[in-house]
Amino acid sequence: MAKTIHTMIRVLDEARSRAFYETAFGLTLADRYEFESFTLVYLSNRESGHEIELTVNKGRNEPYDLGDGYGHVAVSVADLEAEHRRMIAAGLSPKDIKEMSHEGRPLARFFFIEDPDGYKIEVLERGGRFQ
Repeated sequence: MAKTIHTMIRVLDEARSRAFYETAFGLTLADRYEFESFTLVYLSNRESGHEIELTVNKGRNEPYDLGDGYGHVAVSVADLEAEHRRMIAAGLSPKDIKEMSHEGRPLARFFFIEDPDGYKIEVLERGGRFQ
């Protein structure tokens, strides 16, 4: 059986990305590995064993083209409204809270936020299949 362990994204500015993920989701430095042409940065928190891996390619100055294949990473929170208010107060500009139903029954409450490189992150209220 496979276990997911991290999601990798390429970022331009390590400090800016680390600050965003710490402020938005409480992710802090788990490990950092410096190589000749790139740096790998692993961010985590106590709530999950899954990490975000930031890859910083040295000498890269142009934003990455996210293309039309990338969708989003999702996280769950206990209190959606409180997290939404906290992110607004932190100046992170989350989108509006939305609700989704399936076959007439509530399925999800969520909002989206984007990191400094334009990666979309879905913030879901915990419940049902979204624990």
